[in-house]
Amino acid sequence: MMHPQIHLSPLRLLQVLVLFLASCGARGEVTIYDYTVVNSYPHNTRFFTQGLQVHEGYLYEGTGRYGESALMQLRLDDGEVLKRKALGSRYFGEGITIAGDRIFQLTWRENMVFEHDLETFDSINSHYLPTEGWGLTWDGEHLIVSDGSDRLFFYDPEGFRQVSSVAVTIQGRPVRYLNELEYIDGEVWANVWTSNEIVRIDPATGEVQAVVDLRGLRDQTTTGGSDAVLNGIAWDADNNRLLVTGKLWAHIFEIELRARD
Repeated sequence: MMHPQIHLSPLRLLQVLVLFLASCGARGEVTIYDYTVVNSYPHNTRFFTQGLQVHEGYLYEGTGRYGESALMQLRLDDGEVLKRKALGSRYFGEGITIAGDRIFQLTWRENMVFEHDLETFDSINSHYLPTEGWGLTWDGEHLIVSDGSDRLFFYDPEGFRQVSSVAVTIQGRPVRYLNELEYIDGEVWANVWTSNEIVRIDPATGEVQAVVDLRGLRDQTTTGGSDAVLNGIAWDADNNRLLVTGKLWAHIFEIELRARD
């Protein structure tokens, strides 16, 4: 997400908390993970990545910016766009997720959620979202939405009715600027906007169980602009691999995680 009206302190929240947790030893139950890059794939530096997902061997990406927002199906290995649906120029596209035979796409400030047919990208429906839209994922029952705050919102996909919400905390402290989301093995993984960290959240309690520290990853690619922050998490369950990228990055990275000693 690009939100110029929000100003973070130079010591970003998650970086401070990572240092805090590393120093508190037995006090904390939060695991910190480092990473190893095991593969990389091409990514168009014009794509302002807002949502990322792997499904049945294909990569799906939702992009943002007014006049450039789109929903795409791509081939991961070479980045070729196989299918593309542009949003109207008045919409700023945000997170996407696949639920059954449908794909949902948020908009930032337009209070709209678009529902598409997964196979054809044809429009099926649209829904009202009372908050800003940032990240979106699917846990098999509910659509889970972030709005840039410290909360996750759970929606029934039939009619898009909110059923619950949860505040996200780490060691009792709120974690704000929750952005792109991915549901992986019972956890919600969330990019934290402008930081180099991904938080792994227990969706029942909102507690952060682990932090993935991706500092240095952006240095391993080139970018298409100054807004090229980390944003994009995709779990390929068929091949048991984790993919991450950033807005305007030239690469999507396949990474493996290791718990920090």
